[in-house]
Amino acid sequence: MRIVQLLPELNEGGVERGVVDLNREFIKKGIENIVISNGGSLVDQILKDGGKHIQYDICSKNIFTVPLRVFRLRKILKKINPDIIHVRSRVPAWLVYFANRSLKFKVVSTVHGFNSVNLYSKIMTKADRIICGSSFMIEHIIKHYQVPKEKIKLIPRGIDLEYFNNQDLDENFINNFIAKYNLKEKTVFTQVARITQWKDQKTTIKAFAKLKKEYKNSVLLLVGGYRKDKEGYYSQLEMLVKNLDLENEIIFVGHTNKIKEIFSLAKINISSSYKPETFGRANVEGMFLGVPLVGTNVGATSDYIIEGKTGYYFEPENENDLYDKLLLALKTEFNKDYISNFSKEKFSLKSMVEKNIEVYKSI
Repeated sequence: MRIVQLLPELNEGGVERGVVDLNREFIKKGIENIVISNGGSLVDQILKDGGKHIQYDICSKNIFTVPLRVFRLRKILKKINPDIIHVRSRVPAWLVYFANRSLKFKVVSTVHGFNSVNLYSKIMTKADRIICGSSFMIEHIIKHYQVPKEKIKLIPRGIDLEYFNNQDLDENFINNFIAKYNLKEKTVFTQVARITQWKDQKTTIKAFAKLKKEYKNSVLLLVGGYRKDKEGYYSQLEMLVKNLDLENEIIFVGHTNKIKEIFSLAKINISSSYKPETFGRANVEGMFLGVPLVGTNVGATSDYIIEGKTGYYFEPENENDLYDKLLLALKTEFNKDYISNFSKEKFSLKSMVEKNIEVYKSI
């Protein structure tokens, strides 16, 4: 079987990491995997794992270049002759839609985001089969696009159980990280997400500032990079932290591949997204290591937050409610083994890979 996965770029993010994971597992199973994107930091990993990458601009929203890009993409796809085209974003989906008209390859889409309900977003429902990562996402596209339920497959994002083995940690990184940020004997809170407005690090910072007055020995790690178009928001966050005089207690870690090592230090993980998460990969990864989650009740978090057992909900953009729930979480004796086992049973990479292949074979 020959699969082509298309996404705008191969940089940081849950979608991108999912493509990397599938690429690796497909190659292990003898499935040929080709990724088409505009490039990025994860291209080397695709190649290292045995996949192929074709760099092509399926990222730009410039409509004036669409005809030429469609023409060239048609030539690329015709040469590859795939069994399945798997699109993961709206721009690639539109380009494939036009390029594939005469080729008629089978198309699968994965709906990753709760985008505005309009014709532009509807393209993700035009595939032969649609994959959604959460029950909430399925309800969303059935309601707004009248998609037949039998056309949709629920496949929660899968996490590599072997990689997230808590006994297999980079101790040198952990020790250096603790020393660098003065984390010894500190209560560590984390938020692992790209720096972007809808992930709402701003609310997290304000709630932590209130919490810090009572729990003085606390540190907040904001883990995630940002794109050039988010530099303004990142600067706002830096200024907010400076004005709160918390520059030593709120740390912008940036992008890192050492997610499990950072989660091994965390007491509580936070997800402040005010737009619905289609999955929230980092949220579940924290749970793999037994870290409870305090998150907003929008989107996929309803699939994995069980209040009092795996975490707590708070109202989006409500710093006071987040503060209250962080206090409640600190006073709750969570069973780390329960949190870890719960997430591993529901969100394994093996299951995700097998279900994707089932979808491919069905068409």
